[in-house]
Amino acid sequence: MSLIIKSLLTAGVLMTVMSSANAQDAQALANAKACMACHNVEAKVIGPSYKDVAAKYASDDKAIDLLVASIKGGSTGKWGSVPMPPNPVTDDEAKTLATWILSLK
Repeated sequence: MSLIIKSLLTAGVLMTVMSSANAQDAQALANAKACMACHNVEAKVIGPSYKDVAAKYASDDKAIDLLVASIKGGSTGKWGSVPMPPNPVTDDEAKTLATWILSLK
């Protein structure tokens, strides 16, 4: 196997490991900020599942910005009558959460 192919394979493995670590960090953040009290990755709880959120915004170019705004400012009426309260997160934390949610398939 050539050195270039070995390097590319190694880089791919490292990216996969890094992506997995980032996803774990984001899910830990969601747990720490109590997001998981109302949301679940797979199933509706009080709010929609994160996979449903990802599917709804999959083709929206402004999805990250929209989710960051909802996470930080709360929202009403997007998923029914139960409002989502604002969450005390930083801009970076909200972006981390939004990016993770949108990565779920």
